[in-house]
Amino acid sequence: MTQQRNPHTEILLLQFQQLKPVLAKLDMQVYELLASALREQNVETSAIEHRVKTEESLAGKLELKGEKYQDISDITDLVGVRIITYYTDDVDKVAVIVKKLFKVDWSNSVDKRKLHQLNSFGYNSLHYICSLRTDDEELRGIRFEIQMRTALQHVWSAIEHDIGYKGAVRLPAEFRRQFSRLAGMLELADDEFSRLRTTMNDYRRHVQALVKTGKLDEVPLSTDSFRSFLDMNPFYRLNKRIAAVNQAELFHTSLMPFLPIIEQFGIETLGDLQTFIDQDSEDAYQLALSQLAMTDLDIMSDSVGLQNLCIVHVLKQGRGAEGIKFIYDTLYSRKHDNGALAEILFNQAQTLPFMQQAIKG
Repeated sequence: MTQQRNPHTEILLLQFQQLKPVLAKLDMQVYELLASALREQNVETSAIEHRVKTEESLAGKLELKGEKYQDISDITDLVGVRIITYYTDDVDKVAVIVKKLFKVDWSNSVDKRKLHQLNSFGYNSLHYICSLRTDDEELRGIRFEIQMRTALQHVWSAIEHDIGYKGAVRLPAEFRRQFSRLAGMLELADDEFSRLRTTMNDYRRHVQALVKTGKLDEVPLSTDSFRSFLDMNPFYRLNKRIAAVNQAELFHTSLMPFLPIIEQFGIETLGDLQTFIDQDSEDAYQLALSQLAMTDLDIMSDSVGLQNLCIVHVLKQGRGAEGIKFIYDTLYSRKHDNGALAEILFNQAQTLPFMQQAIKG
């Protein structure tokens, strides 16, 4: 038998039904404003969730505490947005953006993080009740809720809800202690991830400064330092020399796939890498010339210089066709014809001066 709703609940539900098209319009406008602003400010999010409250959910809320609301406009979460960030300090950045975009109803907003008690096990988030700054009479004054939390806080909240912990009034002390320990671990992880990001950003800025000042011997080779090194366009001159053989046009491609090859060579610092370039650039040019002289290739990748440098290096090490195949396999995956192509190039290189010297040596 269906439970009879009280008359006040029925009135509020009727108001809600009449308002739903406007709420749907508000929901999309709020979402689009937030998504655009977060992109412009380069705030990376795990998710931006938004919804208009369902009639079933609203009915359940009204049955529990409908007497609090005189009118449907008194309910502040008919439209809700949840912004999930990766880092705790990004929650504060999102809050600043929200305050600039919307009018915030401070009397109904709450920073639950500040209410966090030592004996509170649930993760907390930042809740703002807002309204649009708009000339649209239809939307003006309708309040909505924006929740801001980290991904770990969101996971905790979902787990709480799933296992029914949040609503449990009396749990054995053993279970409460386990929840407290887990909450503490996640809170510590949240803080440490933010601290690690700050430390890594400081390190990247330090590396960039060293690279700009030319102190390459002080910079260990890593993903970040190699990327900063590439910003200096260190292969420009070699690429231009090679392209000039056929008056070819160069197109840009990422050189990051070369990093594991360079690391395998035992290059440990950017200073070592610069020495590698300086020592073998002429031989890399001669190798490229031997391949291009009899072709009319008029467009090539700007990875051509570095690839030939790597090939020269393995040939000077005496690694032969297998060394060239290793480069091809790393860059282009293990294709069945890499070995054959490596053999062809190895044979072409036999007449080059640096190979003749290697044979004599």
